[in-house]
Amino acid sequence: MSTAVAPEPVFQEIRARGRLRGSVALLGPAFVAAVAYVDPGNFATNFTAGAKFGYLLVWVIIVANLTAMLVQYLSAKAGVATGRDLPELCRQHLPRPVSCGLWLQAEIIAMATDLAEFLGAAVGLYLLFHVPLFPAGLLTAAVAFGILALEQRGYRRFELAIAGLLGIVLLGFLYDLIVVGADPAAAAAGLAPRLAGGDSLLLVCGIIGATVMPHVVYLHSALTKSRVACRDDGERRELLRFQRIDVLIGLGTAGLINLSMLLVAASLFHRSGSFAAEDAITSAHDGLGRLVGGGAALAFAVALLASGLSSSSVGTYAGQVVMQGFIRRRIPLFVRRAVTMAPALTVLALGLPPTDSLVISQVVLSFGIPFALVPLIMVTRRRDIMGVFVNHRLTTVTASAVAALIIGLNAYLIVEAFRT
Repeated sequence: MSTAVAPEPVFQEIRARGRLRGSVALLGPAFVAAVAYVDPGNFATNFTAGAKFGYLLVWVIIVANLTAMLVQYLSAKAGVATGRDLPELCRQHLPRPVSCGLWLQAEIIAMATDLAEFLGAAVGLYLLFHVPLFPAGLLTAAVAFGILALEQRGYRRFELAIAGLLGIVLLGFLYDLIVVGADPAAAAAGLAPRLAGGDSLLLVCGIIGATVMPHVVYLHSALTKSRVACRDDGERRELLRFQRIDVLIGLGTAGLINLSMLLVAASLFHRSGSFAAEDAITSAHDGLGRLVGGGAALAFAVALLASGLSSSSVGTYAGQVVMQGFIRRRIPLFVRRAVTMAPALTVLALGLPPTDSLVISQVVLSFGIPFALVPLIMVTRRRDIMGVFVNHRLTTVTASAVAALIIGLNAYLIVEAFRT
């Protein structure tokens, strides 16, 4: 599958469509990226966090989402400013052994990503139609190929399909939140950064891993690098203004969904004692049906299925970007999908606990974040690469602090693991 779209729409032609139509046509890449921020791994981590700790980790959702906005904007900016995606820039400007190492770890992260997405979609099919998990995983793969086929007919169809699925997830959780309700005072108290021991720290890393997704750090730059042709830096600067709006809306939607998940879990399960953390997704669905009603359970299951199908399609797209950018190689899409989905299908075939597998996959993703974020910072801070769009010093300092925090959290987790 090609990661470029031809012919490229010209910026001035798009703007000539009128203020509203022209503006809407320039939005879209961030909505594709946003889907990865509400994949089934978020369901597991957010519901587990809310059920175990109530509103305690609201602040983590907010911080992770703000971090995601910064990271995705930097990735979008790199694509617009250079006409290349992040893997291509790494191959061009980093030593070959470093670039190859980044590619290898990115492939491992792709497998962890697929694990979360396939498990989530399979569980969604099971909850809705009682399809056994292993056949449900195969159905997920087939539907993901269908969604990806839209990209061959133009990037806009693919973006609209993904945005539509994201809207389904949003509506599902807004419905559940309205039905279940939340405690505004307790939620506001959760904005104060606090932890409650090692278990809460594990979930912090899981939430960050589920929210700041390494593969879409690479993908966003590919989505913007050739989407619109600009004649000069003035047009690129205006295009970047729309990318900021795109990120705010797309990632803001993802943040609202993640927050809704935690609020629903905290309100419904934290004190009821009716939540099984070892099987968070099924327990959440059953609890919603038992305590609230069938409509809430149905909204949850439909949102889960939409999340799994859309994020698995985006994950495959990102995998092609990574391989083509880092090592200038492409393999047939079917072969690539078969390799990266193998761990997920193995988990389904062996009957391993889906929720535990989902949470672990999100922790693995958290460990992969620095390997995407550090090269992104290195590239966007260099004037010889970015030209007039080089990062401001404050932007680089902030992004570096974020990377240092994530690396520190992961190091702490390793220490704690060896202690226990």
